[in-house]
Amino acid sequence: PVQVNYLGFPATMGAPYIDYIIADRMVIPEAQRAHYSETVVYLPHSYQPNDRTRLSAPTPSRAENGLPEHGFVFCCFNNAFKIGPQVFAVWMWLLRNVEGSVLWLLEDHDATKANLKRVAMGCGIEESRLIFAPRVAVEDHLARHALADLFLDTLPYNAHTTASDALWMELPLVTCTGDTFASRVAASLLVTIGLPDLVTASLSEYGDLARNLARDPERLAGIRTKLARNRETSPLFDVARFTRHLEAAYAMMWDRHRRGEPPAGFAVETLP
Repeated sequence: PVQVNYLGFPATMGAPYIDYIIADRMVIPEAQRAHYSETVVYLPHSYQPNDRTRLSAPTPSRAENGLPEHGFVFCCFNNAFKIGPQVFAVWMWLLRNVEGSVLWLLEDHDATKANLKRVAMGCGIEESRLIFAPRVAVEDHLARHALADLFLDTLPYNAHTTASDALWMELPLVTCTGDTFASRVAASLLVTIGLPDLVTASLSEYGDLARNLARDPERLAGIRTKLARNRETSPLFDVARFTRHLEAAYAMMWDRHRRGEPPAGFAVETLP
């Protein structure tokens, strides 16, 4: 009798029989509620569930992963289909402007690798500066985040679980927000963990921030320290607290249904 769009599809279903969508105020700002067929239910922090029990393997060496021992490592472990030409152009600009840097990407199909290398060479970047990480077990994948210096997000489809993986492993992430749910998820995670300064509103601002961080190791180290501290105290990885908020949302939906009232948007109050 009550149907909820949550987590599996980061957009409106556009279907009149879906009553609610679970969100937060970053992924669906008030001004965008009109574009959703569902009524919007706001959780007090990020809509995305996470926890503090993710296990990682011992940290490998850069050499074991084909990375240079020295030099700045930009990375993006998003699926390759999220990499669009505008974002990739910014990444190539970063490689040109950060001497000795490399771009570490998740390995996908051979054709994808060949195409990305070809475009990079067309931008004046040696193909050897694009390094590809093969798919491995989750514990090993989490461990290798420690080898990167800065995660570069994609647009218009952000890192979602990939972003929370990076933040859990204390890897700073720079994102750029768009106008859709899917383009604002990484911002939701960063704001919740107390790093709103890593959220940008344009690709030019995004590129400038990433370049400045790559050139300022002291500032980047400070962000890592803050991330490590906030990881243990932020609501982002507090699964018990998150569960209380989500259950409160479901209870309020069900109470409305039992009273014979139609679905209506609401915000869940912050619980301890």
